[in-house]
Parts: sequence; C-alpha cells; structure tokens
Amino acid sequence: MTIKNEPPNEKESIRERLAQHFGDDLLFADNFDAAIIGVSIGCDSGRVVYSTKKMAEVLVQNDSMSHEEAWEYLEFNTFCAYVGENTPIYVEELDDEY
Repeated sequence: MTIKNEPPNEKESIRERLAQHFGDDLLFADNFDAAIIGVSIGCDSGRVVYSTKKMAEVLVQNDSMSHEEAWEYLEFNTFCAYVGENTPIYVEELDDEY
C-alpha cells in the first residue's frame, strides 16, 4: 500500500472542503491528511475520522520509521491525546483476518 501525504496546497484544500461542509470547529491531526477517511455524524458529530493503518503508513514513508516505531509513536503521542470535544477519532479498519 502506498500512502503519500498531500503537498501543503492540497492539504489545505481537504481541510477547507471539510470545514465548508461540516463547520470551522473541526480539529485535525497534523501531517495526517492522507489518512482522513471521513467526519463523524450523529450524536458525536463533527469529529474528523482517521484510519490508523494509513496514519502508520504516513510515518513509515515520510519519517522512515518501521511499522513498530510508527505504532509506538501513534499510541504514545496521538491516539490517547484529548484536545477537547472535537478530538479526532482514530479507527482501526477491519481487514481480511476478521
């Protein structure tokens, strides 16, 4: 799987498109726009949703980390960080083993 983080102008574009549709209260995880899979709706609406697998791939490709290093970094620095009620959601997508 090849995941490349978008250049700055494209990164701003996805953020701008989401903000126009869902509002300016969205919070984003820095440098992981390539891993955005949607925005939550319903009772817990207005939170940006990321694929954890794609986030790890971004770190492997852009920061030359191993998969293990990427997961450790994300678990320590990202997945458990609470930054308010609009904290992004991180989703482990199901694959063929389930």
